[in-house]
Amino acid sequence: MLNTHSNFSFKYGLRSIEELIMLSQKGGYSTFAITDINTTAGVLEFIRQAQLAGIKPIVGIDFRVGAEQQFVGIAKNNVGFQKLNEYLSFYLHNSLDIPPQIEIDESFIIYPFDKQPDRKLRKYEFIGVQPDEVNKIRFTRKSFDKEKLIACPTYSFLHKFIDEEFEMHQVLRAIDLNTLVSKLEDSDLGEKINVFLTKKQLLSVYEELPQCIENLKFITEHASIHFDFNENAVSQNLQHWMETEEEDYQKVLELCLAGLSYRYGENPPFSVKRRVIKEMQVIRSQGFLSYFLITWDMVSYAHNKGYFYIGRGSGANSIVAYLLRITDVDPVELDLYFERFINLFRQNPPDFDIDFSWMDREDVTRYLFERYENVVLIATYITFQYKSLIREVGKAFGVPAYEIDRIQKTPDKDLDHHHKVILKYGHKIQGFPSHLSIHAGGVIIANKPIHSFTATSLPPKGFPITHFDMVIAEDVGLYKFDILAQRGSGKIKDTITIVEQNQPDEPPIDIHDIKRFKQDELVKQNLRVANAIGCFYIESPAMRMVCCE
Repeated sequence: MLNTHSNFSFKYGLRSIEELIMLSQKGGYSTFAITDINTTAGVLEFIRQAQLAGIKPIVGIDFRVGAEQQFVGIAKNNVGFQKLNEYLSFYLHNSLDIPPQIEIDESFIIYPFDKQPDRKLRKYEFIGVQPDEVNKIRFTRKSFDKEKLIACPTYSFLHKFIDEEFEMHQVLRAIDLNTLVSKLEDSDLGEKINVFLTKKQLLSVYEELPQCIENLKFITEHASIHFDFNENAVSQNLQHWMETEEEDYQKVLELCLAGLSYRYGENPPFSVKRRVIKEMQVIRSQGFLSYFLITWDMVSYAHNKGYFYIGRGSGANSIVAYLLRITDVDPVELDLYFERFINLFRQNPPDFDIDFSWMDREDVTRYLFERYENVVLIATYITFQYKSLIREVGKAFGVPAYEIDRIQKTPDKDLDHHHKVILKYGHKIQGFPSHLSIHAGGVIIANKPIHSFTATSLPPKGFPITHFDMVIAEDVGLYKFDILAQRGSGKIKDTITIVEQNQPDEPPIDIHDIKRFKQDELVKQNLRVANAIGCFYIESPAMRMVCCE
C-alpha cells in the first residue's frame, strides 16, 4: 500500500509505527509505504523498524490542504526523499497552501483520479485509484490514460473497527480545527473507505484493472530508501571545521597552547602537558575535533559579545575543554577522569551543555545559523496527556468547562453514557503525538543538507526545526549541541556591570578566572555559612547543608 497514515499525521491518523509494521506483516506485505500528511515525522522510525522486521520500506508524503489531498509523492531513493522534503518545507516555512500539481524528479507523483492534470502525464506521474473508484472508472466516459492508473488505496482506519475508529478520527479533527464534532464538514475528514487491505484483498479489489497492479509493482520495485541506524550509523555532523582533519588538529593544538598560559601560567606542570597530549590523541582518533572547534567557536563569539556562559556536565572532565575555555573546571586539580567524558569505546560525540543567559541564547543560536550551513533545531513531540486531553475531548463534544471538571472528579460508575464516551476517547487517544515543539536547546550542524533526513517547519522565532526528535536524530548519527538558558547567568552579567560602574578605576573582572574566586576570602566565607541563594547548583537546601558541614 502506497498511501498509509500513522498517528504522526497529527490529529488525523490513528496507527503507531509499531502497529503499521505489525499489520503489514500480518497482511502479507514484503514492501510497505508510509506517507503521512504534510510531515515526515515518522519516516526515519518507520525505516528503522521496517528494516529490522525484514520489510522493504517505501517513504513519501501525502500533500494536502487541510484534509483535501492534492497528490502523493513517493521517493524513488534518498535523493528523491530530499527533494520532497525541500518542496514541503518551502510551503510550510511560508505558510502557503500546497498547489494541485508538482514537478519534481527522483520521485513518483500520484494524483487523485478526480484531480488528474489536464495534460499528458510525465513518466513519473500516475493516477491513483481508490477501491470505490474501480467500477466508476470502468464505466466513465471521462478521458484519461489507462496506462497511468495505479492502485493507491488510502489507509487511515481498520475495517474491523471502522465506526469506532472513525469517531476517534472525528474527535481528533475537531480538536485540530478547534470546533465541535457536530460542526465538522465532510471536507474536514477522511473517508470511511480508507481502511487497511491485506495483500490478498488488494489484489482482489483491483482484479478488473490489472494495469493498476502492474504500476503498483513497478513503483514498489523501483523505489528504495536506506539509512544506517544506531551502531551502524556514522556521524552525520559537520566532519571538519577547517578543510581537513590535520588542519583541525593543528587548530585545536594551537588553542591548547594559548590556553596553557592563561590557565596555568608560563610554566605549566608536566602532568598538565601529559594530560593534554593524552586527550588530543583520543579526541583525534574518535573524530571529535570538529565538535570541540564548533563549541569553541560558539563560546568565543559569546565571550567577544560579553555574554556570560557556563560549560557544565561531563565536559568538565576534559583539560582540552578547559584550555579552550569551554568549561572553567580544572580536571587536573580536581582529579577528574577524562574517560568519563570520552573513551575509545564511545561512539557518540561528547556532550557539552552550555548555559547562556535567557537574554543572550537567541543571539548565540542566530550566530550558529549564520556561521554554518545545514543548521537546524531539534523538535520534540508533544503528546496528548490524559487530564488535558479530557478537556479537549469534552470541548469537541460541546461540554462546558465546569462539567468537564466534574467528570474528572467523579468515579466512572457514577457517570452517564455521554460522559463515559469522553473518558473512553481520552484513554484511546492518550499518548498520541499532538504536534511538534522545540527541544530545550538542541542544535544540529549536519555534514550535508538537513533535508536529506527530514522536512523542516518554521516556528515563530524564525529558526527551522526538524520533524523528528533527539532520539531519532542520534539513531541516524545526528548529534546535538546543547545551547541552554539559565536565568542566573544573566544576573552574573548584571552584577559585573554594576561593579564596573561603582568601581570604574578597578581592572575589569574576568568571570572565567576561577582560581581567583577560589582564593577570595569573602567567597569562602559565604560558602562556609551557606550564603548561596541564587548560586546555580548550590542554592538548594541539600547543597547548602553540605556547605555548612
